Amino acid sequence: MATITLSYIQAEALLKAFQQGQVKIQLSPDLGLSMVPVMLSAEGAFFPGGEQLSWEQIEKIQRSKVTCFAVEAAGIRPIQIFSEETNRMCSLLPTKRTPSMLIAGFTMHRIVDIDPMEDTHKKIATIAPMVGRVLDTATGLGYTAIEAARTAEQVVTIELDPGAQTIARQNPWSQSLFTNPKIQQLMGDSYELVPTFESDSFSRIVHDPPVFSLAGELYSRVFYQELYRVLKKGGRLFHYIGDLNSKSSGTVTRGALKRLQEAGFSRVVRHPEAFGVVAYK
Repeated sequence: MATITLSYIQAEALLKAFQQGQVKIQLSPDLGLSMVPVMLSAEGAFFPGGEQLSWEQIEKIQRSKVTCFAVEAAGIRPIQIFSEETNRMCSLLPTKRTPSMLIAGFTMHRIVDIDPMEDTHKKIATIAPMVGRVLDTATGLGYTAIEAARTAEQVVTIELDPGAQTIARQNPWSQSLFTNPKIQQLMGDSYELVPTFESDSFSRIVHDPPVFSLAGELYSRVFYQELYRVLKKGGRLFHYIGDLNSKSSGTVTRGALKRLQEAGFSRVVRHPEAFGVVAYK
């Protein structure tokens, strides 16, 4: 079977079941995607494929609320990596359902009162239907690319950080990113790659950059002009910014709205439910 991936949520379920005297429990080996029977004894938990965990290992997983773990023959391994390219730590962040990613301490999805996949659906809904060629300027865990590929002809997605892609490869929820033939992955800086694309070549663009403090150039008029150029006439761009009503994001929003219009977008509409704006060409 595929590598077992667990978080504190599964660890808590194992500990609770054992404390209640249970000898068998249905548990997800892939962060909620599927369920398998796991046997419990004084020695630990035993999975159908022969993998086993001691209670000491399970307690270690349970104590970590910000990292998921891979179960390997040598033991448990936190799914995290220090990226030499960006000098940032990347890790797979557990949530109640779909995992997110932490990069340099910043969460890559909304996780307060919302699931990362629900967050993705809200972004995509602002520019639905997803048709033709779609550009995703920041791959991350690939949720946007995966969801867009359900209806789009092709999705081109760009990832700056090899560390982030390493985390995505270990995330059970990201596997379609590497197997769906409609998804084309590019490694590099969107600021440098987008200018190499042909004009009028995308019907939809999802621009979901890291926070302004990590990637200010992706909020610049120069970059917005390139997004405008590669977008087809009648196309739509969703730009994730953050909570439009917060003081910090409000400042960024005002600047972004101004620069998007200066870049040529005829109409820019706020979408507070998706924490972003939609620009029309």
